[in-house]
Amino acid sequence: MSALETAFSNAEARLGTEVGVSNWITVDQPMIDQFAETTYDTQWIHVDPERAAAETPFGGTIAHGFLTLSLASRFAYDCFPMLPGQVMGINYGMNKLRFLMPVRAGARLRGRFTLQKVTKRSATDLLRENLLTIEIEGEKTPALVAEWLGLAIFED
Repeated sequence: MSALETAFSNAEARLGTEVGVSNWITVDQPMIDQFAETTYDTQWIHVDPERAAAETPFGGTIAHGFLTLSLASRFAYDCFPMLPGQVMGINYGMNKLRFLMPVRAGARLRGRFTLQKVTKRSATDLLRENLLTIEIEGEKTPALVAEWLGLAIFED
């Protein structure tokens, strides 16, 4: 059995199950400021702690939604090691994405992955769809939920 066939069979057996929970990452003001600078999104709710504390219900600044989403790649590194015979993994996009709760500066986040679907696209490509939930430590409502697609590319 090829490495891809083995990976497909193993993934099929895990459909509907949690496949990983990442380590926590702190989203602090310097991280938010760097993201704002990089993306040219310097809206005051992200970069002006005093104004955000005075004029928002959040008590301070909040992270950009896309900053929170961008951490998904880091969370995946914690949860998806390379499989035997896999040569690379590729982000294939999202089917659905919802931002459910703002992330306050200083919050800790982690990613939780549940395998929803797996498809053999070719003799070398395995498409996995995972439900990604980015949790905020101490909050019942997650920061976001998404159906994330990833390609696992295997040797030919």
